[in-house]
Amino acid sequence: MATTFTRDEVYGRVEEVLIEALGVDSDEVTTDATLTTDLGAESIDFLDIVFRLEQTFGIKIAKGELFPDDILNDPDNIEGGLMTQKGLEQLKNSLPHADFTDFEKEPTVSKVPELFTVNTIVNYVERKLQAA
Repeated sequence: MATTFTRDEVYGRVEEVLIEALGVDSDEVTTDATLTTDLGAESIDFLDIVFRLEQTFGIKIAKGELFPDDILNDPDNIEGGLMTQKGLEQLKNSLPHADFTDFEKEPTVSKVPELFTVNTIVNYVERKLQAA
């Protein structure tokens, strides 16, 4: 039987994971903090975060499921530094747990990392736990 967590419990555990993985202070981990810009995560850190989330919540996260980098590697999805409509649709399908409100206004490839906020991770874990 799967353990059920409240949103606050999920947030608290995600916060702990990010503090341990990124060496940041708890006051830096806010719901809208981006993993890269605000918390200083680098690509190698994403592997550590995935591993720690799996251990903390007892879930399995497939490669590219939480951080779908393959979309950005497809030339059909990018044109002139912007996401194409096809690329944007693929990104939205891959990241139903992310908020695209600001990104859609100017879907530049360089802004993709801004989709990965603490809240995005919490939403992802909640969906994953509900599906279990």
